[in-house]
Amino acid sequence: MEGRAGVTFRAVLAAFFMSLIVAMPAQAQIVIAHRGASGERPEHTLAAYERAIDQGADYIEPDLVPTKDGVLVARHENEISGTTDVASRAEFADRRTTKLIDGHEITGWFTEDFTLAELRSLRARERMPEMRPANTAFDGLYGVPTLREVLALVKAKEAETGRRIGLYPEIKHPAYFQALGHDVLAALLRELAAAGYDGRDDPVFIQCFEVAPLIRARQLTDLRLVQLVSAQGGPADREGVSYREMLAPSGLAEVADYADGIGPDIRLVLTDDGTPTDLVQRAHALGLAVHPWTLRRENAFLPEDLRSGEDLAGTGDIAGQFARLRDAGIDGVFTDNPADVIAAK
Repeated sequence: MEGRAGVTFRAVLAAFFMSLIVAMPAQAQIVIAHRGASGERPEHTLAAYERAIDQGADYIEPDLVPTKDGVLVARHENEISGTTDVASRAEFADRRTTKLIDGHEITGWFTEDFTLAELRSLRARERMPEMRPANTAFDGLYGVPTLREVLALVKAKEAETGRRIGLYPEIKHPAYFQALGHDVLAALLRELAAAGYDGRDDPVFIQCFEVAPLIRARQLTDLRLVQLVSAQGGPADREGVSYREMLAPSGLAEVADYADGIGPDIRLVLTDDGTPTDLVQRAHALGLAVHPWTLRRENAFLPEDLRSGEDLAGTGDIAGQFARLRDAGIDGVFTDNPADVIAAK
């Protein structure tokens, strides 16, 4: 039988440890620069990535597509008329074509029809000039970077700042490119390994909207993997399967078998009135991190109660939206405006 002094000591000890737990700050959310600081510079340019790093972003996100000669370059899509000056280049007029990609007919110019040398002759431009007219001042100043150039920038900025800078690459349309003879996943893993990234503790997340490449990646690398999920539709390589079904309890458990986290549309984390759904809680119960996309400061991308004025391109309360996401328990967030989110933190 324990004496009164023993009971008192254990109670005091328990109270002490409880005070430590209460005093500990919540896990900090990582800030992922969505295509770089794309709210301030044309997306997927070295300038956008460097600005994000200088602003303190934890990770930068290059979306990756191949050139005709198999070099991975950073573009949100392989169709590049909206992010380069290709449409104004007479020498490439005959490259305009229509393709079926993931079940959708798309007309334009495509990276897989250009060699790297040809692609290097193009100049980047702002994708959303009506939303971000200030960014158009940078049109024509930057080229289309290769993954290798992005990796070199990260290494240089690490040497300059003395801090680790994370990479969050997305492989785009891997099934489509596989059919054309381009193994985007294998090319990415080769480039990362050559740059010294191959372990679970390395600051890298590999993301994809498709399922099979992530399952395959789980067998090939210890780097962390993230299943992207949209509020509509489903993965291009899983006919008849919706993202909503993948987020149901049984579906999410299957995701947890191969992925380390999920990247959901913000609308899957917060309802229209800002109330959290149960997604974060259920994902955490399975050991999955949650990194929603995409937090932007323009009114057009914010809920109505966080908008300022009637101009959709005007700046709303991005800090308020981040606070709601933070309170929902997220582990990180994709944002076009890393400086704003870091200030909100």
